[in-house]
Amino acid sequence: MNTYEELQEQACKEGIDIVDYNFQSDRIKGLYCDGMVAISNKIDTSVEKACVLAEEIGHYHTAVGDITDQSDVENRKQELKGRLWAYNQQIGLIGLVNAYKQGCHSRHEAAEYLGVTEEFFQDAIDRYRSKYGVCVEVDNYVVFFEPSLAVMEKSEVTGESL
Repeated sequence: MNTYEELQEQACKEGIDIVDYNFQSDRIKGLYCDGMVAISNKIDTSVEKACVLAEEIGHYHTAVGDITDQSDVENRKQELKGRLWAYNQQIGLIGLVNAYKQGCHSRHEAAEYLGVTEEFFQDAIDRYRSKYGVCVEVDNYVVFFEPSLAVMEKSEVTGESL
């Protein structure tokens, strides 16, 4: 079962219906409204569909009301909450650590390992950098976001041996 199918199953368990939809605009990839997620039928890959579905499920969990007017500051905040939910669901800090432990040496390799698009991966990194700053500790690792993405065991950062 691929990630998109797993998310479809999760949505079903939560009472969310999913439909393929022909949006008039190519800019719209997904939309959540009243227990239903519409996914653009122009999306070709299950990986991209999974990223879109994860975000829309995130809106189900985090949004209140109609947030489509993104000129409203509160709606933009809710949009970011839904996206962060999706980033944590699909990647998360521990996902970055696991990609490092699996030997991923590039963003492309990490995105492929995590089953997300490179764009989704980069957006997640940018959001994590905005939320956590230069670095953040998770388990026995430090995830650096600046000057570039890096993961190190804490013993490597402090110079201590294991």
